[in-house]
Amino acid sequence: MKIIVDAFGGDNAPLEIIKGSCEAKAEYNVDIVFTGNRDIIEKVAKENNIDISGIEIIHTEDVISMHDTGSEIMKSKSNSSMALGLKAVAEEKGDAFVSAGNSGALCVGATLLVKRIKGIKRPGFAPVIPTMEGCLILADGGANVDCRPEMLQQFGIMCSAYMNKVYNLEKPRVALANVGEEECKGGELQLQAYQLMKNSPINFIGNIEGRDIPMGGCDVLVCDGFTGNLILKTYEGVAMALMKKIKGIFTKGIKNKLAAAMVLSDMKEMKKEFDYNEYGGAPILGCSKPVFKAHGSSNAKTFKNAIRLTKQYVEGDVIGAIAKSLESMK
Repeated sequence: MKIIVDAFGGDNAPLEIIKGSCEAKAEYNVDIVFTGNRDIIEKVAKENNIDISGIEIIHTEDVISMHDTGSEIMKSKSNSSMALGLKAVAEEKGDAFVSAGNSGALCVGATLLVKRIKGIKRPGFAPVIPTMEGCLILADGGANVDCRPEMLQQFGIMCSAYMNKVYNLEKPRVALANVGEEECKGGELQLQAYQLMKNSPINFIGNIEGRDIPMGGCDVLVCDGFTGNLILKTYEGVAMALMKKIKGIFTKGIKNKLAAAMVLSDMKEMKKEFDYNEYGGAPILGCSKPVFKAHGSSNAKTFKNAIRLTKQYVEGDVIGAIAKSLESMK
């Protein structure tokens, strides 16, 4: 399997991207193709004793920054490392593309360069969120702030296919984020989406309130991008605040430190479960080829995990499963 990597996407590029990609190459037995400035990639690898032998590099000196608008990937930055990577996967020069770069540009580029699966209205971000029972996948995580009911229906279908193929859940529980569990709750978007999802080829369990999300009340959480991004960022903020508070309690005094030592392994395991580095990022569901958005602040570990999830996405033929589900609706 050949994974194309934007070596200059993300806050810690190119070093952490190069390092994480090479670790993934060795651990997951995948081939890597870098897009970006060849001279800088080779220099960084040499300075940090990273072996990049056997890795192909598609050279360009242009990079999309986090401050560029999404549309720049089709205009002044059409020769950037991100754009070249998307074009390469569209031309089947690789099996998937991964970038930790500008989210807006990646979504625009994936839609216009890689194209959508036939019948899909809009691709969406689908990040994984840890819960008391394991994890769930959320869509949309922020790609589409304004959504129509049929878009939410398709998010449910795509995420259900993802959880089935990547996480081996036979009938993933799909829920609609709402202010109440009753069918009559919510605005016009939620009311119409509910009816569409109820008659879709998925295991739709109805509405779910915010407090039930961390408890593992569903496997797939569907909402518009505005709501989804708020849920995602609030979730991350509460988790970080809670871990900081717990750390403060355990380091308060000798008695507390002794208690901490007794449960240290359990605390480390809990921290790992809520660490976004373990999940890597999110696929852009709805593209005709696998495109994966790694966390913008990815370190080597985060990016390695992003490649792992991308490999599972390709091996599970999630795109084929989505296309099959859409066809069955006809």
